[in-house]
Amino acid sequence: MEEIVAIDRRPLSVSTSEKVAFFRKDVQQPLGDLFRERGVDTLVHLAFAMRPSHDRNSTRHVNTFGAISVLDACAEAAVKSIVYLSSATVYGARRDNPPLLTEDSLVRPVTGFQYAMDKALTERIFEKHGDTHQDVRVTVLRSCVVMGPGADNFITQAFAKPFLVAVRGYDPPLQFLHEYDLMELMTLAAREDRFRGVFNLAGRGTVSYSEMVALSGKRLLRVPSLLVYPLVQGAWALRLQKDSPAAGLDFIRYPWLVDTGKVERDTGYRFRYTSREALEAYFS
Repeated sequence: MEEIVAIDRRPLSVSTSEKVAFFRKDVQQPLGDLFRERGVDTLVHLAFAMRPSHDRNSTRHVNTFGAISVLDACAEAAVKSIVYLSSATVYGARRDNPPLLTEDSLVRPVTGFQYAMDKALTERIFEKHGDTHQDVRVTVLRSCVVMGPGADNFITQAFAKPFLVAVRGYDPPLQFLHEYDLMELMTLAAREDRFRGVFNLAGRGTVSYSEMVALSGKRLLRVPSLLVYPLVQGAWALRLQKDSPAAGLDFIRYPWLVDTGKVERDTGYRFRYTSREALEAYFS
C-alpha cells in the first residue's frame, strides 16, 4: 500500500487519512533511518522558515541545513525523486527585468530580502544533489504567490492591516497561483518523469497591485520612495515591525512576472485558475 510519510516539528492541525504516517521531527535531525524504514522513494520538500528574522543566522540555518539534512537522508535511503518548492522571488524584482522571466533568466534575489535569498541558496543545494546523483530526478518549482481559500503567506498577512502601502508612481502587475493548481502540480511532479529540472508556476494573466488592494477592501497609502524606504527600514531596525526590511518594497515596485511556457510545453499541464481567480478565491 502506498504511504505518505509526513514530517513536521509541530503537531498536525488537520486530520489525515490512514495512508499518512506522521512523525514529529525537525528536518535538521538525522532522518536516514526513518526514510529507510518507511521505504521512502519520493521526497517533496516544503520545510522553510518563511518569515524574516533579525536573527539571520537562525533562519538561514533552518533553511539551508534543513535542506542538507533531508538530502543526506535521501542519499542514505536511495530516494529517486525529489521535488523542491521554490519561489519566483529568486529572480528578484528589478527595474531592468524582462517582460517575462524564463527558467533561463538570471537568479538575482534582492539583497536583504531573506526569503528570496534563502530560496535561491537552497535551490543550489538541491541542484548540486542532482548533479552528484545522476540517477535521481530533481524538480524545482518556482511558484509565484499562492492564493486560494486556505492561503497563508506574506500577502494574506498584509490584508490584516488597516491599510496597505504603495510606492508612489508604481503599480506593478502581479501573478498568483491557485492552491489547487499547486497541489496538483506537486503531485504530478512527484510521480511523473516528465517533471525534471526547473519550472515556473503562475496562473494566467495578472492583477495590478492597486487592483489587489481594492479587492481586499483596504485603503492604499501611496508614499514616495525617498520616504517609504527609510521609514520601513527604520521600523525594521527598531523592531517596530516584523514583516520585512525595506528590500521587500521592491516587490510592489518593480516587475517580476514569470513565463510558464516551459511547464505547459514539457508536461502538457494547463493551469485551471487565472491569477485573478486565484486571488478572488481567497476573498470569497
